[in-house]
Amino acid sequence: MGGVRALAGPFVVSGPSGVAVRDRLKHLTPEDERVLRAVGEYQGVLASRDLKVRCAEGLDRGAGSWAARKRELTKVSSSRIAGAITKASHDQWALARRCQAAHIRSLEDGIRTLKYRLSLPIGAKGTKRAAGGYRSKGEWFRKSRRLKDLEARHAAAVKDWHAGRVRVVRGGKRLLNTRHHLAAAGLTEERWRGQWEAERWFLGADGESGKRFGNETIRVTPDGRVSNKWPVPLADLANAGHGRYTLASTVAFAHRGTEWADRIEAHRAVAYRFHLDPARGRWYLTASWQRPIVRTIPWETARAGGVIGVDTNADHFAAYRLDQHGNPVGEPHRFAYDLSGTAQHRDAQIRHALTRLLHWAKQTGATAIAIEDLDFSTEKTREKHGRRKRFRQLISGIPTGKLKARLVSMAAEQGLAIIAVDPAYTSMWGGQHWQKPLTTPRRKMSRHDAAGIAIGRRALGHPIRRRTAPPPHDRRDHVGHRTAQAAPGAREREGTRPPATDHVPGDVPPNGTRKRQPSAPKTVRDAPRTHQWVQDALMHTGQERYP
Repeated sequence: MGGVRALAGPFVVSGPSGVAVRDRLKHLTPEDERVLRAVGEYQGVLASRDLKVRCAEGLDRGAGSWAARKRELTKVSSSRIAGAITKASHDQWALARRCQAAHIRSLEDGIRTLKYRLSLPIGAKGTKRAAGGYRSKGEWFRKSRRLKDLEARHAAAVKDWHAGRVRVVRGGKRLLNTRHHLAAAGLTEERWRGQWEAERWFLGADGESGKRFGNETIRVTPDGRVSNKWPVPLADLANAGHGRYTLASTVAFAHRGTEWADRIEAHRAVAYRFHLDPARGRWYLTASWQRPIVRTIPWETARAGGVIGVDTNADHFAAYRLDQHGNPVGEPHRFAYDLSGTAQHRDAQIRHALTRLLHWAKQTGATAIAIEDLDFSTEKTREKHGRRKRFRQLISGIPTGKLKARLVSMAAEQGLAIIAVDPAYTSMWGGQHWQKPLTTPRRKMSRHDAAGIAIGRRALGHPIRRRTAPPPHDRRDHVGHRTAQAAPGAREREGTRPPATDHVPGDVPPNGTRKRQPSAPKTVRDAPRTHQWVQDALMHTGQERYP
């Protein structure tokens, strides 16, 4: 156990704080599409200008600057649209700050690894947990140059962080760089331009409690009729009363439609966003609203009905059910998925695998699902696994953040709690203590299945070890199979054992009956309790008689 790092305790993950549903606008007229494009382009320009001003303010933002920006936008739009644009700018700036902090941590990890490897002798072998020295003097020299480059980039990033300076690309940096690689992306300049403009549009409005149907700018009636109130400069586009424009298409939210209908009929806030898919030429409407903060159930309650231990891998989930005492129940289950292809395909694969996992968890009667609190930020740096490019691509392809968010939101609908545990040593200790004992001719246990058991036991508060350590040969009896469960925190604890069946043929079994009674001991100290002492008159020494 030397060198084992301290493990964090399990905790119940908080549930989702919001809901978003989407439906397609199927029967839009050409006039509807023209109006949506014109409004999206106009408001997109306003959003770009406001984001530029917000990024220039940096850390000097205050309530006064926010009010000034909102007043300027209200002159060319409306107060509600100005509020939605300024709020979106603040959210984008905050997201850029979080990404900047993650970038600084990544640079620090790379610098730390480079310094460690450069301090080792050339050709020094590494271990499973730490990389070794560089193979040649030429590689050592190139890595020393890279260390200087990372330190310069780190200094610049830290300087930007303290100054509050961020760099944001409306529409996405990846899509912007695709402009220089159209052939590799399979796009033409016209198609790329359409995607770029669609991503930079701003077609949305935040909800308002107390207003009719929960939103005054974009209003959706219970029968699915969508009407919009455009900015003042575009008021001539209205085709209905009170300066509103009504679309020819209707919406019907199949998923969570009842919950959405209850909100709008009670005039509670619902936010809406229009979205165009340029590749398919389809328009969508997304409705979102906040949920009241629900207090997380206690950890003791979450584990009362047992848990499902889930090990996340590059191509499947390995799940095993455990009762509240930490005993595996039934057979292991695997839910496969494919993370190759487009982002939409990967997302669909993750959703399908999680759906099957949750349905099986409900059938077993478990009350919680245990997952690892994974974070590959320190493993993704190329300084640690520079030559293992395939391995770096493997761990980078596992969507840990998105997977956890989707699992939490989907499990909340099924009434299941999510318990996050420390991922340290789960695969190693699970394979060491559980893989071989549970392997039978009809059950093939993999290392991932055993890791699922380890994750579940850690979520329940039990140690991962299946049994206590056997005693040494020179103590107690000879070493045998120890099957007593170790209590939490107990080490080398004695416990009951089942009948042994691996004794030598003809020998006395540990729990069997002897064929003959034991002979009398030769020493007085070990005499049986049934013996009696009798004083002989002719002798002055005590003798024992047997009844």
